[in-house]
Parts: sequence; structure tokens; C-alpha cells
Amino acid sequence: MWILALIFFQCILNVFCEDLRSSLYFVNASVQEVVFASTTGTSVPCPATGVPPVSLRWYLATGEEIYDVPGIRHVHPNGTLQIFHIPPSSFSKLIHDNTYYCTAENPSGRIRSQDVHIKAVLREPYTVRVEDQKAMRGNVAVFKCIIPASVEAYITVVSWEKDTMSINAEMSRFLITSTGALYILDVQMEDGLYNYRCMTRHRYTGETRQSNSARLIVSDPTNSAPHILDSFERREVMASHRVELPCKASGHPAPKYRWLKDNRPLEPDTRFRQSVTGLLIERAQPSDTGSYVCEVWNGYGNAEVVGRLQVKEPLKVMVSPRKVKGSVGSQVSLSCSVTGSEEYQLSWYRNGELIYPSNSVRMTGQNRENLVMAGMAKSDGGAYQCFARHGKMSAQDFVQVILEDGTPKILASFSEKVYNINEFVSLSCTVKGTPEPRITWTLDEEPVVRDSRHRISHYTNTEGHVVSHLNISQTQVPDGGVYRCICNNSAGTVSYQARINVRGPASIRPMRNLTAIAGRDMYIHCRVIGYPYYSIKWYKDSNLLPYNHRQRAFENNGTLKLFDVQKDVDEGEYTCNVLVQPQLSTHQSVYVTVKVPPTIHPFEFPRFSIGQRVFIPCVVMSGDQPVFITWQKDGRPIPASLGVTIDNIDFTSSLRISNLTLMHNGNYTCIARNSAAAVEHQSQLIVRVPPKFVVQPKDQDGIYGKAVILNCSAEGYPVPTIQWEYSKGAGVPQFKPIALNSGFRIEVLVNGSLLIKHVLEEDSGFYLCRVSNDVGADVSKSMYLNVKIPAMITSYPNTTLATQGEEKKMSCTAHGEKPIMVRWEKEERIINPETSRYVVSVKEVGDEVISTLQIMPTVREDSGFFSCHAINSFGEDRGIIQLTVQEPPDPPEVEIREVKDRTIALRWTMGFDGNSPITGFDIESKNKSASWDTAQKTKDVSPQLNQATIIDLHPSSTYNIRMFAKNLIGKSEASNELTITTDEAAPDGPPQEVQLEALSSQSIRVTWRPPKKHLQNGAIRGYQVGYREYSSGGNYQFSVISVETTGDNAENLVLDNLKKFTQYGVVVQASNSAGTGPSSTEVAATTLEDVPSRPPENVQATATSPEVISLSWLTPPKDALNGNLLGFRVIYWANLPDGELGEIRNVTTSKPSLELDGLEKYTNYSIQVLAFTRAGDGVRSEQIYTRTKEDVPGPPAGVKAAAASNSVVFVSWLPPLKVNGIIRKYTVFCSNPHPTVSSEFEAAPDVFFYRIPNLSRNRQYSIWVVAVTAAGRGNGSEIITVKPMAEAPARILTFNRTVTTPWMRDIVLACKAVGDPSPTIKWLKEINATPAPVVIDSRRSIHGNGSLVIRTVKAEDSGNYTCAATNSFGSDKIILNLQVQVPPDQPRLTVTKTTTTSITLSWIPGDNGGSSIRGYILQYSEDNSEQWGNFAISPSERSYRLENLKCGTWYKFTLTAQNAVGPGRISEIIEAKTHGKEPQYSKEQELFTSINATRVKLNLNGWNNGGCPITSFTLEYRPVDSPTWTTAQRTSLTKSYILYDLQEATWYELQMKVYNSAGYAEKRVKFATLSYDGSTIAPLVKAPNVSEEKSGGGEGLKMMVTISCVLVGIIVIFIGLLVLRRRRREQRLKRLRDAKSLAEMLMSKNTRPAEPINKQQQTLRMHIDIPRAQLLIEERDTMETVDDRSTVLLTDNDFGETQKQKSSTVTHTVHYQSLSQATGPLVDVSDARPGTSKSNPTARRTAKAGPAARNRYASQWTLNRPHPPVSSHTLSTDWRLPTPRVAGSVDKESDSYSVSPSQDTGGELVHLPPYLRMDFLLNRGMSCTGSSRGTASGERAAMGQACLEPQKSRSLKRPSRMAPPTPTEAPQASRDPVAQWQPGSAATLPHREGSELAQAAKLSTSQESLLDSRGHLKQSSNPYAKSYTLV
Repeated sequence: MWILALIFFQCILNVFCEDLRSSLYFVNASVQEVVFASTTGTSVPCPATGVPPVSLRWYLATGEEIYDVPGIRHVHPNGTLQIFHIPPSSFSKLIHDNTYYCTAENPSGRIRSQDVHIKAVLREPYTVRVEDQKAMRGNVAVFKCIIPASVEAYITVVSWEKDTMSINAEMSRFLITSTGALYILDVQMEDGLYNYRCMTRHRYTGETRQSNSARLIVSDPTNSAPHILDSFERREVMASHRVELPCKASGHPAPKYRWLKDNRPLEPDTRFRQSVTGLLIERAQPSDTGSYVCEVWNGYGNAEVVGRLQVKEPLKVMVSPRKVKGSVGSQVSLSCSVTGSEEYQLSWYRNGELIYPSNSVRMTGQNRENLVMAGMAKSDGGAYQCFARHGKMSAQDFVQVILEDGTPKILASFSEKVYNINEFVSLSCTVKGTPEPRITWTLDEEPVVRDSRHRISHYTNTEGHVVSHLNISQTQVPDGGVYRCICNNSAGTVSYQARINVRGPASIRPMRNLTAIAGRDMYIHCRVIGYPYYSIKWYKDSNLLPYNHRQRAFENNGTLKLFDVQKDVDEGEYTCNVLVQPQLSTHQSVYVTVKVPPTIHPFEFPRFSIGQRVFIPCVVMSGDQPVFITWQKDGRPIPASLGVTIDNIDFTSSLRISNLTLMHNGNYTCIARNSAAAVEHQSQLIVRVPPKFVVQPKDQDGIYGKAVILNCSAEGYPVPTIQWEYSKGAGVPQFKPIALNSGFRIEVLVNGSLLIKHVLEEDSGFYLCRVSNDVGADVSKSMYLNVKIPAMITSYPNTTLATQGEEKKMSCTAHGEKPIMVRWEKEERIINPETSRYVVSVKEVGDEVISTLQIMPTVREDSGFFSCHAINSFGEDRGIIQLTVQEPPDPPEVEIREVKDRTIALRWTMGFDGNSPITGFDIESKNKSASWDTAQKTKDVSPQLNQATIIDLHPSSTYNIRMFAKNLIGKSEASNELTITTDEAAPDGPPQEVQLEALSSQSIRVTWRPPKKHLQNGAIRGYQVGYREYSSGGNYQFSVISVETTGDNAENLVLDNLKKFTQYGVVVQASNSAGTGPSSTEVAATTLEDVPSRPPENVQATATSPEVISLSWLTPPKDALNGNLLGFRVIYWANLPDGELGEIRNVTTSKPSLELDGLEKYTNYSIQVLAFTRAGDGVRSEQIYTRTKEDVPGPPAGVKAAAASNSVVFVSWLPPLKVNGIIRKYTVFCSNPHPTVSSEFEAAPDVFFYRIPNLSRNRQYSIWVVAVTAAGRGNGSEIITVKPMAEAPARILTFNRTVTTPWMRDIVLACKAVGDPSPTIKWLKEINATPAPVVIDSRRSIHGNGSLVIRTVKAEDSGNYTCAATNSFGSDKIILNLQVQVPPDQPRLTVTKTTTTSITLSWIPGDNGGSSIRGYILQYSEDNSEQWGNFAISPSERSYRLENLKCGTWYKFTLTAQNAVGPGRISEIIEAKTHGKEPQYSKEQELFTSINATRVKLNLNGWNNGGCPITSFTLEYRPVDSPTWTTAQRTSLTKSYILYDLQEATWYELQMKVYNSAGYAEKRVKFATLSYDGSTIAPLVKAPNVSEEKSGGGEGLKMMVTISCVLVGIIVIFIGLLVLRRRRREQRLKRLRDAKSLAEMLMSKNTRPAEPINKQQQTLRMHIDIPRAQLLIEERDTMETVDDRSTVLLTDNDFGETQKQKSSTVTHTVHYQSLSQATGPLVDVSDARPGTSKSNPTARRTAKAGPAARNRYASQWTLNRPHPPVSSHTLSTDWRLPTPRVAGSVDKESDSYSVSPSQDTGGELVHLPPYLRMDFLLNRGMSCTGSSRGTASGERAAMGQACLEPQKSRSLKRPSRMAPPTPTEAPQASRDPVAQWQPGSAATLPHREGSELAQAAKLSTSQESLLDSRGHLKQSSNPYAKSYTLV
């Protein structure tokens, strides 16, 4: 009934919300699912109605109309669908778990409801249970009610019980969540004394269940990682509802929580709140959908909960327009908008029927949301519905489309009137219609031609009517006549006409001859112009018309009408005579030709049977000849395959069929055509076939409740009809027709079979199938349907009770086909009836079988669910019986809840209640020395209680207590007996002198003194420090920290992790063993300032002009400022069109808005804003992008023109340097100065060439180009002149320019040339300042248009390319400079500042690779972790501060730069440590302050925290003879600690561990307590060692053996070190040889030319990357010295090569090309330690970067082949020695080296291990300094070889003037020891070819493993591998 009441109330609300003028509407469209118990049934009203009353029907979702099933399903006349209550055996998924919908229909249309899912829930046996839980004191415990998955969706946890008492909201520490879990907060030891149970209720059957009792096991806190207690995997909630995401963990210390959504921290939102149970979301929104992670951690580990939240919105559908009125033939468009889900299926319905696309119906949109219907017919009106479905949700909306007769109707018009010549005439027509009509005008049947005198206008007035005006100015006589306005639309046409007379001479318009059709009417018009005239008369053959009844003349307008035209009478010439004046007339004649259409004599097909012959004639009785006769069948030509013969003779045609078959059935049409018309006659040919069976019915069985099909089908023509008749029972058949209807239970299928959808018992009987088609005799056949009844349980008790020890019987009654077997089960275990306690008996009563289960006697274990199963051959059913065995209860378990000085509080846990409610408890208490007979008794304590307090007791007295429980069955045994002693009282006074001191932005020190002595009420054991925010919006609940007392007169505590710049209030409470005293007065203090932690919000930028951008933003929230706001800083830079970044600038302001002026026009700017306080800059906002406004462009950057022939000139140009907008087009101007004639030509914005034809030969033309943007035309380019000529010299239209491209892409270098004849194109590339033809290979090709194509461009492809064009009359060339962009170089990363919780990094960017840096990626990790985090950093930043780091912890950092090409190499890993270290105990402090017999006071002031807060303090002690440690753990370190309850006169062992984030420290000592009289005890005595007594004689021998062993060990170690040293040296030299070989091979492949040298000096640095061995070759424009003690000495012997010269000095030549990149990629290298003379690190100054060309990556992938020795640079092994190296000299090892600063090192001194650094320095193009500035140096300069400085001193200043290189003669020997070292004496590597080159390029195995298939270096698998430059 409540369902009906709710639906009725909803109906009333919704009806008033609908448009009451609608004739169909929904009254409750929100019901989409109806779930009910199978034992109750349900009724579902159809949620639609209408006016006039509607017809309501119900359907399954498949579209099948439902039928009544007696006793199971019924549709009432008012449209209510009723599902009756059923036994489990009658459950049918088709009926009881299916989707339905209903329809409402009346004359205005038909609508269908939303889908309604109806589901019946069967009663199932189930139990709920609760498991025991474990928890630590002070932690949280979670109990869950475990419900079987089969019924979980229907079960609700309604309550929890603690023993027999229900848990309610007044119990502050107990919480029941929305999911039914029980939370126990701040677990106490007493919580482990109770039993916990949950109570559930079935949502539909109303059944309740009580779980088993579970216990909580409480333990003392121990350090442990978090363990998840409550979590979730998936939650679904409807929008605007509240949802709880559980996440709770146990652990010690108490875990901390952090929530992330989609791997990002939760954004601040007032709807999100972290509650005790997890995350609480109020008013959930669809945007809250996502993956949620709850991170849980403490100092001992972490855990996480990962789950997904799906927020669903109810689907809502809206169809627009809401009111649709159209006309027949018009187009109707409907749109359907859906909200609530992005995924849905959409369907359109017309009057409840699905609409499919067709020629006139279109559905458009992504989800077919737009419905367009053209050519609407009258039947297309009605209700149109849009349905959206997603999963089980559906929604709909509908509109009614009303189609009216939209035929145009003329509302106002003009009348006949007379005008004078030159008078103004205005004619109008007002018309209405749907769709809007179109109006045209005619004059005397001819369209009115618009001209300067005739104007036609149309408009629509406010009423929607169309008004058309025809205005005639300066009217003339020909303007007179009959005017007609014709109005038409898709619904029809209407017209109106009237005559307009213009005064003037009357005349007749010329008339054309006419053709008439015999038998039809005809009009002949005489068009008279001029006015006045006297009469209009018609004549035929000089006879005045009319002269018969078929003629009618209209004298007023000159029209003659001929009725039923006859050829013989009406054909001829007709004359119109107009009397202009009484004695003057004029006339015109017209000839009428009459044509006669054909007439067919009607014919019909007689009745034919299959196999007969047919002959049908078609005779044309009359009509003009010739006549053409054709035949059609069913509207199409007769196919030849039918065998039909057609004979045509003159005016007749006959159709012959020799053998009729069924294929000849159809409509045959005879069509006759002549010049007048085409006529046709049609007749149907039917070939009849008598009926016969295809499938005959046969006897069959049907099962009750199932569907059955009685097969019967037949064939014949016409298609036979099949009728079924029925005779009930097995007697003599008496057949009667079966009432059939598609909506009922029984229906006939298309093939004639009979379908019974739900077989009933009364369906058993005979069925007759009768077939007829009026051809021959009917045929029929009968069959018998035998209905089988499956086994069904018809009677059984749902629940029953029994008393323990008594006999119990339970019975089930079954019905169905015999035989029936009945089986008994108990909770899915089959009962064996042969057991001693179970007896099963069966008896038959009529058609029923009764089975009885007897239990004797009953025991407690018999309680539960029994089921009886009835089984036969056709089905199975079961009945479930719940048996409850009752008995007296078990005694309660009594425990102490609380002991005070005069009261004892008890609690008890109720055991098994005997399956009968507890009626009360009895409590007895007595003095320990008294007997139970004198005990004080409290009887009949309420069963709802589980605790009681015994009052009026004496302090420190001992009592005995026990209890009894009672139920209706009896009284329990006595409970356990308690012995209890009363306790002392709690303090009465607060701590004194509480003071606060702010230490930092997140910490405050609290100091206080103990309460007054007389208020302490015992020894103070500790304090509770509570603190909370004082700021507005803060949390006003205190957070509490427990601190144990130090025993001193002054206590203190540091509060950490507080909010920045926030005021806090603090209170302190003292506690002793009895409890906690009152709080102190609250005092307040504010934390110090810090930088803002959030950026300005809602940053908005608007371009106000081409050079100005206006900015505005919101100040960060006050809680994120962390101080007093001083102002804002705006950082901005331009994003240039070529992908580069402009200069990064910043502006400071104190207001939340700013105007940036002086900007580039039409340029995209990146903008960031930050706030700053006194502490510094805050977080930057996200980048926003804003473009300045457009302006007119600048002039084109260049223009060229060249003659292509004697009349054609080609023009080319470059885009403007300042585009200032989007180029819309280019305008080319061509001017001939004799005389000046200017022509304009337009070119598309992406076209830069134009061909100007048709020019005069040898005439000079001036040409210029202008660019155009939306803002207008820009300035013109320079004006150039050109002459067309026949013999035009070759000219190139392409310009000299620089082409920039990212590497590894294809590039086309254009070269467009013209001339007569066509020029020849040739490409050259500049190599060593000399152009050479471009090598054409697989990567380089030249197109037919002259363009050079380079595929997969590399760095070595950079350079100057020359395109030369030549023909017979001239030549031309251009130079294109190709620059290849590469990824950026690694930045130089350094640490600038560290604190205990933060590290600030700064960096110097490396080379940008030819493209602006777009940003940085900073990666960091703890030193002992492989988990790396990362941050994306703006390109404008040069430093970054990482906060919230661990104190005293090492971290690793790397930085990567990104440009337009991609990310560059990762920087070197740097490491830094936050301030702080492990705790230490001061040696100057005494550990023990005082010791007595049972107590020891420890002095903990000696512990220094090392700069990091102490996280925990663990203290353990034990007697030295005991294996068991007593542990006391504290979360904070106090000044002192007291050990209580020690044994007197006992030695103890004490160990302490103090932890902080940097580590821990341990201290172990031994001490002894005093005797009871205060005296000390004897020291510990070591156990005697027997071996010592026997070792005296062998002491000397032992000493000698020991010394000998030590000496031998030293010798072995020394030898091992020598061997290891030698092996390492060999390995290093091998790797260096590999390095050299790889360098030669890579350089031999490098063909990259030198860049043009614009300066005398050039910086060169080339890297050759080999794992663990790197070679760096570097040229600089300055000569810097490096201390010779770090010189690297290498010889041919070192490289393993044969000496080729008899010289003490052997040098090696490294061939390379001119490289202008100062830095290059480095790869981590293997262990190679080059020998050095001495160990002394040397620092160098920063070297300048080279030119802008980007060639850094050329050496990484491919190094060019060597050039001839002339251009090579020579590197000698003793290039730093002042004298030649003596043969046989020995290299010495060094312990350390220093790195050479360059662009990526920032000039600072960096120390690295010696085996990781080697550096070769070359200087080219300058004379040597010092003693080397002689002839040799000049000669070396002339030869272009490097000048290598032998180093003598630590520093050498830059020379004041560079000597230019001058040619000199060949070098001569010098006696100067320094001059003896010359490049000429160096043994250079010869130019190798063929096998020598291949041998030189051969790689070792270790080298080959570094290259991929293309010869490129492989990427390192470790992205964090360190890279070093060997020095």
C-alpha cells in the first residue's frame, strides 16, 4: 500500500507540473526498478495517462505484449500490472526478473514509459558473522558484519550490540559507519572485555539476523607499520548524495593519511572532509568520479588503499522545441539533449514505434540526437519520444507534433482599378500558410520582370503572414492587363487575379496557337491592353460565339471557355475582336488544334487454377494514331523468365500464358500512349492452390509453468488460414474454437503453430489444427497435450521452536507428478534418516506427499536452517524451515570496568543466551573475609545493561563479586568470581606558568611547571599537551600529545608540523596513576612567517592592443600566504613564431592587476604570477598564453623579379620580418613608367612566387609587393625593375637565407630559377671554405624543380649550400645556410642552500641546441631508494626549492632540459643532505640522577637530537640474570625518566635507543639498585675461566705464532696490491686503446665541413663517448694553463702501437672537422686511470661558448672521415712537457684530478676520482705564448695546426693582442729545448684507405656493444648514470 500511496502522491505533483493542455503525459516517470519479496507480490501502475482517457498496455522490453498468467501475473483494466506472491517453485525469470514498459494511447497519439525492471527476491537461508579483531591500546578497531554475497544487496546492518546493550550515538568512542562497520576509537584495555554482535534486516522480506559474538584482543602499543583495517575497492553514488570512502589503518606511532585523486593530491574543497573513517564527500558531483588513493604511513612503513568512485547522475532528457505545430508536407526538426552521462544509447519513437532512418527521415549528431523529417504526412502527427539508456538507467521526454492543413490562404488582395499613364501603381497580396508560402506575380499569364519600373518586395508581419507588394512607377499602357499573385508551399497553391486598366489606346497582346485534348475543358484568353474599350467578342468561322452549350464567353475579361472539347467541332481558328471606339475595332486570331487520347476497352482476369492457360486482349477503342501499347506486371516490365507472350496488332495487344504457376500471380497493366495522352487499365491475376500440411501436429507433453509450441503449418494460395480448436480433458473430443489474442497467454505464431506461453494444468486436452483457403476442401489434424506438473512444496513452517532435550517434528507437503522423492537437508548437508536422532517418515494423502522429520532429543547444535526438497522427473522445489532450540543461558563473564577510591564499576559479557531473550541479571558482592550467605544482592538488573557500579565502598578494601543470568527457560550457573581492591584519586589542580615561544614557521616551544603540590593527589606521571588553531576557519578541537614527566620543576615540549604564520592556543593537563587533572588556562602564540605555498588564482589575461596585455588575478587564500603579502611578481616571455622563446622578463606590483606594454604585435606570450612575502617568492601560477592583437604587417623582407621570356616575368618575395598578424594575401604591383600604368595581382598567403604574363618585350617595368592582414595593407616592399626579353639570362628567385630544422627529419632546400632557355641547377656545399658538389646518395637527392632534398637530416648536414643556375645567357647563385637543431645540453646543477627539511637547487643551462629551452624536469630520490619523483619547472626559473624532506637524509638529484626537438641529456647526479644527524649522548652528562632501592631517575638531557626532532625513544631494562626485557616506549624525549617498581639490591642492564629521521643512537649501561637500608651491593663477578689457568705455560708460544701470522698477512696483502695495481693499469690502457680506435673509426666517417670562420679564434670542443672512457677535444679563444702536475702522459706503447719514428717523442694526430659547439653529450665511462706525474687538483676558468651553429650531436652519432693531413690538428703525448720525453720514463699514478670548467660547469672547482677525468686542450689560430712564441709558432700558425702549450706555471694571462697568422717557410730545427718540440716532428696518423682504414676502424667487443645497427651509440639503460669529462 505504501508503494501505491507514494506513486499517487507523485502523480499529483507531476500532473500539475505538466502542460495541462497536452493530451498525453506521464504522472511518475521516475520509477525504474521495483524489487519485492516473492512472498508479498507487488503492483506497478502504468506511469502514463491522458485526456481523453487512454488505453494502457504492458510489454516486455523485447516488445512482446504480456499476457495474464492466472495466480501469477495480471494486468488490471486501469493499467496496473500486478505480480502475485508465489512459492519458490513458481519463480520464472521471464516474469519475475525482467524489464517491462507500458504504453498509453488515445486519438492524439501513443507514448511508452521508461523501462521498469521488476525483480522478485526469493527467501534464502543465510547467516551473518563477525570475526575477532586485534588492536593496540590507543589505536582504532574495526568490526565488520560479514554477509553472504548472494544476499548482500538486500541486507542492511541495523545495529551493533556490546554484550546486550545497543551501541548508540551517545557513546562517543563508538561509531557505526554508513556501510555498517563498527569503529572503536581510542581503544582501551577495557574494550577487550565485551562481546560484539551485529543485527541485520532483509530489506524486502523483513527477516532479521543476529551474528555470532566476537571479541577484541587489546595489546600494548609497539612500533609497527600501518595495517589496513577498512578499505574500499569501488563505490557508486548518485550525484548530490553523500558518500564515504573508508580508509582506516592501525599502527604505532599513529599513522598519517593523505588522499590523492587520479594520482594528484586532493584540491581544497569544502565538500571534502577527512573523517574518522576515511574521506567524506558531501553533495557528490560527476567531477568527483576517479581513482582515489589513500596513503597511510608512519615511521615504520606505509600502506595504501586504492579504489574507484563512480558518481552517477540520473539521466535527464529534454526534447526541443517543446511545442511543434506544422503542416502537411512541411519539415519538422527535433533535438534531444541528454545530461547525466556521457555514454548512452539514444532512440527515437513515433507513437510508441521505433523510428528508423529513411529517405524522408534523417538522424544526425554523434548519438543521433537530431531528428529531421521532411514531407510530413497527416499520419506522421502524434507523440514523438526520445529515449536515452545507459546500463539499467533510462530516461525519456516527448513532444506532440500537431500537423495542420498548411495550404496557403489569401487574406487580403487588390481589386480591379483604372490608372492614368505615369501614375504610381501598388498591388499587394497578404497570405498565410505553413510552411511559409512563396509568392510570385504574373501579368497576362507571363511572369512580371523586375526592372527599374517594376519592383517586388516581401516581408512577414507580426502575425506570421506573408505580405507581397508589386510596385509600378511611371505606368505605361503595356502595364495594363490581368495581374495574378500566385502563393504556393509544399502543402498547396492558391492564386488571386484582377485586371488593372491603364488609360490609353486599346490593343490586343499577340496570341500563340493552342493545342487542346479532346474530352477536356479549355480556356482561350484575349489579352487587351489600353483603356477604355467597349466590348470583347469571339468569332469562329465568322460566327459569333457562343453558339452552343459547350461554349462560354466572358466579355468583361476576354476569356473564352470550351467545355468537353470535340475534335470535329472545336478545332479551327478563333478570332478576338475588340471594339476600341464606336466605329473602330481591332482583332487577333489563334488556331486551336484538338488531339484525341486513346480509350482502352476494360478487361478482367477470370478465376484460374495452377496449370491452366490464359489469353487476355487489350483493345484501344478510339484515339489518334499511332498508338503504342505496352504491358507491366506489378508496376514493372514483365520479365522474360515468366514465359509470357505479348502480341501487338495495330490497335490491339494480347497477353498469353501457356502454363500458369504461382509466379504469375500479380497485377497486370495495359498501357496505351499517343501524342495526346497515355492511359492504362489494370487487372489482377490470381492463381489458386488448395491447402496442404507442411508440418502436422503430433501428441506432446507440456510442463507446468513453461512454454510449449504445438507445431502446425500449411501451404496453398491464397495463403491458407489456420484455426485452432480445443477439447478439454482426455474424454471424447468436443472441439471448440480457442479465443486468441496477441496479448493473451495463448497465441498463433506466423507459421500457424500454437504458442502457450505459460502452461497451466487445465491446458491438458485435445487440440485441432484446421487449414482452409476457399480452394478445395479444408484439411485438419488433432493432437493431445499432456501437462506434466513438476514437484512443488505447497506447505511447510517458516520458523519453529524447540526446547533442548525434547522431541521435535517438522513436516513438508509436496504436490506434482508421481513419483515424488522428498529429501531433508540441514544447511546444505543431506540428513541420513538412519542416524539415531533423526527419523524421516513419508505418507501420501490424495495427490499430495507429506514428509515428516523427527528429532529426538534436540540439542543446541540443531538450531539452524532445515530444508525439505521435493523432486520428480519434471522439476524440483524446496522449503526452508528455521529451527531454534532454546535452553537456560550461559553465565556472563564479569570484568572490572573501573576502580575508584569508593566505587567499583563492573561490566560483563553475555555468553550464549540459550536462544531465548535474557530477562535479567543478579549481582552479588561481599567483603573478602565474609561468606556468600551475607552477600549484598542486586536482583533483576535490566537485560539491556552490561555494566553496573557498586557504590559506598571503602578505599583500599578488597571485595569479591559474582553474577547470574536469567531467561524464560531458567537461571545460569554462577559467573567467574572477581577480587578487587579500591584505588586512589586524580589530581585537582592544573600545571602552572604555561608559556609559548615560536621557534620557526612550523614549530612552537611549550614550557610549564607542575601543579601545586597539595593538588597533585599523588605522583605526577605525565602531562597532556593540547593545541589548536586560533585563526578563523581553524579546527577548534584540541590535538593532544602525551608527555611523561621528567621529575624536574620545569617541563617543555616542542610542537612541530604546525601551520605557517598561524596563531595557536595551548593547554596542559597533569596526570597520575588515577587520572588526568584539569586544564591550564589557554595561552596563544603565532608561528613565524614563510613564503606563500600557493600561486595567485584565476589569472586572467586580455590583449587590449597590439602592444598591451592587461592582467588580473586573485590573491592566494590567506591560509596559503604564510605571512604578510608584500606584492606580486609577473614573469612573462614571448613564444616566437619559429618556436623559440623570447627574453624572460619580470615585473613587480602590489596590486592584483597589471598592464604589460611595449610587447611585440600579434605575439603569443607565456605569463606566470607569484606572490611574495618577507620570507621570499611563493609558488608560480600555471602558465597562461595570450596573444597581442593584430596590426598591419611590415613590408616584405625581400623582392626579386626575373624575366622568363619576352613577355613573362616571375616575381618572388619573402614574408615581412614583422608579420603583426595572419597574412591574408599578398598584392603584387606591376607598373610601366611609359606611361605609368599600375596592375595589381593577388597571391595566396602561403604563395611567394607569381608569374606576370602578357608584358611587352624590352619594356622596363617597376614591381613591388605589399602584404595584407585583417588590419589592412602594410607598407610596400622596395621597388625593383625588370625587362622581359627573349634571351633571358638565368636568375634564381629563391633568396639567400638561413634554414633551421630539427634533426632526424627530412628537409627540402628550394631553388627556383627562371630564364630563356631554362637554366641548369647545380648544388654545392662548402667544405673547409671551399664549395664542392653535393654528393647524391640515398639521403640526398635533387628534384626536377631544382630543390635539394636531405632525408633524416643530421648535425653534420649543417653548413652553407650554394645553388647555382646557368643558361646560355647568364648565371646566378644563392647561398642557404642550413642549421640543424639538436636536443639541449645537460644543465649544470648545484646545491645552493639546505635546511633540515628543504634543499634549494640552482643550475646554469647548457647549450640550447639551437632551440629555446621549453622547460626542465627535476628528478629526485632518497639516496637509498630507487623511487624517483619529478617536478616540471618553467624555463624562466633557475632555482627550485624542495620542501617537506626528511631531516638529516641524503638525496640524489638530476635535471633535464627540453627544447622543441625534445629532452636533452640528463645532468650529472648530484647529492645533498638535509641538515641534521643521528642523536648523540654527551660524555659530559651523567646518566643517573638518583638511585634508590626501587626507583632510578635517568638524566636524558644528555641526549642531543643532532638537529632533527626525536621521533621516538625506546628504553628497555632487565635484571642481569633475566632473559626478559621490560620495554617502555615514548614518542618524545623528556629531560628525565623514572624507572618504577624495581627490585631492591639487584643489578640491572639498561639499553636506550633514540630515533630521529637521520637514524638512531644506542646506549647500554649496567646499574644496581640499593638495599632496603640504602647501602650499595657487591659488584658483578665474572665467571671463572678454566682455560686461563692452563694457559700460562703456552703464553710465549702463542705470542710468537701471532706475530708470525701478522707478518705473513702483511706480505700477502702487499703482493696482492701490486698484482691488483698491475691488472688495473692493463685494463685502463686497453680501454684507452679502445677509445683511440673508436675515435679513429668515428672520425674517419665524419664528412661534415667546417663552418665559416668569422674570427681569428674559434672555440672547439668535441666529445667521443665510450663507456667509462671519454675523450674531450676542445679549442678556446683564450689560452689557459693547467698545472703540469696534472698532466696526462700517453705514448704509443700505452696505446699498444708500433713506433714508426726513431724519436723519443711520439705524438698522435686526432683528425676532426671544425666543430663550433662548446659542449657535447657525455656517456658514463668505464674505469680508466691514465697515469699522471703528481696529484694536485687544478681549477680552470669558464670557457666561452662557440658560435651559434649546433653540431654537438654530430660526434655522438657519426664522426667524419679524416681530412688530408694538411688540415689536421696534432696532439702529442708530451704536449704539456717543456722538454721531450725521455724514452723509458715511468708514469706515476695520481689520487685525484679536477674537472675543466666549461659552459656546463659554471667555472667552479669540482673534485672527482682520478680515473673519471681526462682532458685534452687544443688551441688553434694563435701564436704560442711564453717560450714557444718563436718561429716555430709562426710556422705552426701558417700551417693551420694547433699550438699546444707546454705548461710551466699555474696561470697564464690572456695575451694582450692576438698575432694574425702569416705564411712562413718550412719549420727549422731550433736549439731551444722548447722549440725542439714542433708539430712538424709529430708522427701524424697517415690518411688511410681501403683495408688500412677498415683496420683502423675495427672495434673491440666492448666497443661494438655500445653501437646499434646504424652505428649510433646506444642509450644507456640507466637514465641516472653519471657522466664525467675526463681531465
